[in-house]
Amino acid sequence: MIVSYAIEIIVGLSAGLAVGSGFVAFLAVLGVIPRLVQISKSKPLIRYYEWAVVLGAIFGIYITFSGILINVPVILEIYWGLLHGIFIGMLAAALTEILNVFPILAKRMQVDDYIQGLVLAIVFGKIIGSLFQWLIFVD
Repeated sequence: MIVSYAIEIIVGLSAGLAVGSGFVAFLAVLGVIPRLVQISKSKPLIRYYEWAVVLGAIFGIYITFSGILINVPVILEIYWGLLHGIFIGMLAAALTEILNVFPILAKRMQVDDYIQGLVLAIVFGKIIGSLFQWLIFVD
């Protein structure tokens, strides 16, 4: 029984480290935090941005896995949702800047005429993958 728990702990921590590293790499590649600092002209506060991301991720993990229910007023839920929307919007904006890679890549590979098909293939792949996950794996 103890060996089983130890294996679960090791696998859980390993998976968490892998996902966390991927999340940090994703933010680093997109340059969300440096871009935010550049736009807001708040370079002296960069450590606060970094700690906000780390503590936000830890808090989110704790709330997700603890099973604790927090009863808060509706206005606080609206504010919480607004913060989530801002974060998702910033990720979308960063991805939009990164998508400039596609025209350059298409030009180098001499497939300029097929860039619309390339983007559509990515979109449909994402849709089909999401549907597959939710319809097959989630019951």
